Amino acid sequence: MDALAENSTLQMWLIQYGSIALFFLLAIGILALPVPEETLMVIAGALMNLGKLPMLQTIIAAIMGSLCGITASYILGRTAGQFLIHRYGRWVGIRQEQLDKAHAWFERFGKWTLFFGYFIPGIRHFTGFSAGMTSLHFRDFALFAYSGALIWVATFLSFGYFFGNYGYSVFENIEVSVDDIMTVLLLAIFIFLIYLVKKRNDKI
Repeated sequence: MDALAENSTLQMWLIQYGSIALFFLLAIGILALPVPEETLMVIAGALMNLGKLPMLQTIIAAIMGSLCGITASYILGRTAGQFLIHRYGRWVGIRQEQLDKAHAWFERFGKWTLFFGYFIPGIRHFTGFSAGMTSLHFRDFALFAYSGALIWVATFLSFGYFFGNYGYSVFENIEVSVDDIMTVLLLAIFIFLIYLVKKRNDKI
């Protein structure tokens, strides 16, 4: 998904508006608007490291922005998902094939898609919709989606914080996108889990 703004612009917004900018950018990013969420959090983490953003407010803003975004997505999916997608989806870059892809992931991996979906390109923006449209109980949605959001936020804020300025310079210079990297890592995890299950079944 194309970025809404360049890294320098994101940095300027964060420095000028602080946690408010981080909260709203993450919230609308989860709702499928073209915000580079991972890069945004890496920059925020780097700015925390430099003392240009307060740590506690930044962490809370990132978590709450992610939770509000995925919750709004779930509510929209549950109340008016199909209508909104078919009527207005094209205006915000949501296509039926993207929604079908999210549905397929949701059907195949179930509620765990809500947890891992944050790290998968083209999936995190639609897992909330999919969960809502399949009328998944809110308690189950919250358990998996919210815990996934915490891990997602912690991963990228920590990367930016501990690597400092180098953290987001990586994203400017690397040829492979963050989404591609996370896809490879998650595929490796899935393959490893399948291997463990198969090995355990062979012993039975």
